[in-house]
Amino acid sequence: MILEIRIVNLSRKDRANMIITPDCLLLSMLASKAAPGLARTLTMARLHKWDCVHISDDAFLIASELITNAVVATPGEEIRYQCSRDVAGVLIAVWDASTASPQPRPLAELTLDTLDISEEHWDDNGGRGLPIVTALATECGYSPDPTGGKWVWARLKP
Repeated sequence: MILEIRIVNLSRKDRANMIITPDCLLLSMLASKAAPGLARTLTMARLHKWDCVHISDDAFLIASELITNAVVATPGEEIRYQCSRDVAGVLIAVWDASTASPQPRPLAELTLDTLDISEEHWDDNGGRGLPIVTALATECGYSPDPTGGKWVWARLKP
């Protein structure tokens, strides 16, 4: 079963700032731990429809990393996810209300001695998301949104 999602609660001005095609997935959701999984599920249906399943692993990882960054920047607030295609490829973009530009953390080599797996920090050993996105995407970046916040995006060639 392929899902067709159309989000109509975005303002006309918000839509004017996006690259929207008739089969574009544009979704507004709560910045929560469930958001990356929801985006992966809906992205799979879209990639299947576009006959681009062969890039799904990269697309899932990029979507997860960009959404996770938005969740960290604006927990509990609205974020927006877009998966669309055009002649240049498949575009994955995430909007959040923060105006801070995305900053990759300095890469540090982790060893078993430096890895903090204590219960309160077991999931705080990240910081590799933007370098992963940069490595997988043909191009990526961020754009301030004139209505506030920013779009962080990555493009994949099918």
